[in-house]
Parts: sequence; C-alpha cells; structure tokens
Amino acid sequence: MNNPQEKNLLPEQKIQELTASLEAAQTRLLQSEKMATLGQLTAGIAHELKNPLNFVNNFSELCLEQTSEVVNEINNLSGKIDAKDADYIKEILADIESNLKKINEHGKRADSIIRGILLQSHGKAGEMILSDLNALLSEYVTLGYHGIRASDNTFNIKIESDYDPSVGLVRMVPQDMSRVFLNLINNACYSTAQKKIELKDAYSPVLRVTTEKSSDQITIRIRDNGNGIPPAILERIFNPFFTTKPAGSGTGLGLSISYDIVVNEHHGNLSVESAEGEFAEFTIKLPVT
Repeated sequence: MNNPQEKNLLPEQKIQELTASLEAAQTRLLQSEKMATLGQLTAGIAHELKNPLNFVNNFSELCLEQTSEVVNEINNLSGKIDAKDADYIKEILADIESNLKKINEHGKRADSIIRGILLQSHGKAGEMILSDLNALLSEYVTLGYHGIRASDNTFNIKIESDYDPSVGLVRMVPQDMSRVFLNLINNACYSTAQKKIELKDAYSPVLRVTTEKSSDQITIRIRDNGNGIPPAILERIFNPFFTTKPAGSGTGLGLSISYDIVVNEHHGNLSVESAEGEFAEFTIKLPVT
C-alpha cells in the first residue's frame, strides 16, 4: 500500500529527497573506500613489523636459554673460581634474565596485536564463513585490553566473562565482526580508564562480556562500570562522526561502522543501555542461521 504522505509530496520535494539520499549513499561509499584503503595499508605495515618482531621474540627466548646455561656452568665450576665472583656474575645474569623476560613478554603482546590486525585483513570483503564466535570475542577482549595498556601501563581492569559453549560456529564475516568487538571493548576500557583517573582508589574498573544462544538468536553483551552515556546523547551515539571523546582521541566512526556491520551486513541488532555515572551495556543480537 502506498504511503498517503508520498502522494502529497510535490515533485520538487521528491527530487530533493532523492538527491539527499544519493549524496548520503555517495558519502557512505567514499567512507567504505577510505576504510578499505586504510585496512590494506595497516595490513602492509603489520606484515613488515612481524618479521623483525619474530627476531626479537626468538632471540630473547634463545638468550634466556643461554643465560641458564651460563649459570649451570658457573655452578659446575664451584671451587675453581672465587665464590664472591661467582655470586656477582650470577646477580648480573639474574638481571639480564629479568630484562629478557620483559622483552619477550612485550614482544608477544605486540605479536598478539599484529595478529589481530592481520585477522581483519584476511578473507574477501563480505565473505561469510563459519567462525568460532566465543574464541573471536575472547581474543579481542584481550587485544582491546592490551591495546590500552600499551598507552597506559598503569591501567588494569577486572574482566568477567561467561561464554555459552552452545554458541559454537556462527556464520559471519570475522574480520568485520572483530572490528565491532574491538571497538566496543576499546570504548569500555576508555570509559573505565577515565573514571579511574577521576575516582582513583575509590573505584575498580570491571568489564563483563557474555554470550548466550537461544532458539532463534545469539546475544552478546559487553558491559562496563565506567562513566556511562548521558541520556541527552544516547540516541545519537550511532550517528557518523558523533563522539564524546576529546578532539584527536576519536573519529566518531567506530559505533557507526559497528552498527552498519551488525545490522546491515549481518541482519542483527545493536543496542545500548546506560545509566550515567554507573554503566554502559552494548547488546549485539545475531540471527541463528
């Protein structure tokens, strides 16, 4: 049935509406092309970084083994070298070992970040494949946490998770859905980090991530106890270029792109519930196919 309001529209008004619709579609297309180009560039950089990073990780592990061998050799030479000299050498080796462990730890963390970047570049655009949703979500919870830790090593957050094992394999575009997960996790960590700065020891950041499968849908909830979202802007947070972060800290595209991926690409639903100063909870619902 035709909408009666459409019959009342003047041809000029219809042309204006069509023009506005085409301009909006063109803007979305240009943005998609920019994101695709950025993704290719990021993937290229990640590949270039992975080789030297492999050397860092491999040689730090090798040096750790050699440090242990030197200590063993010193022990075997007991009585042949001065005891004080032996203890002094062992102290130096202990410091070297500690430094190497830190290098190896942060190298593996960087490797995890790079693997996450490369995951987003795998596969053809829009390619739906069966993927382990719980594993993907868990990986990006870790990636999001370490991402903010890389810029602020004082940040800590309690992560509570409850993944429904019956979720299993879900048909989705993993490189796109991972962007949604990472964006929501990053926002949650950012909100709790800001609240921690304000309240200091009086506040403990908590992130809760859950999945649940019913007969017709899969529900993913990502909840933080950060600053929440003011009611006045709650309805606008999925709008392109809308951000509450300071200038230079956010593009305002993360939630808009996430909404498009969940709703338009995966035929699901993305919603938010929040109480200002208390919490924010994003809920993703995907159809069971």
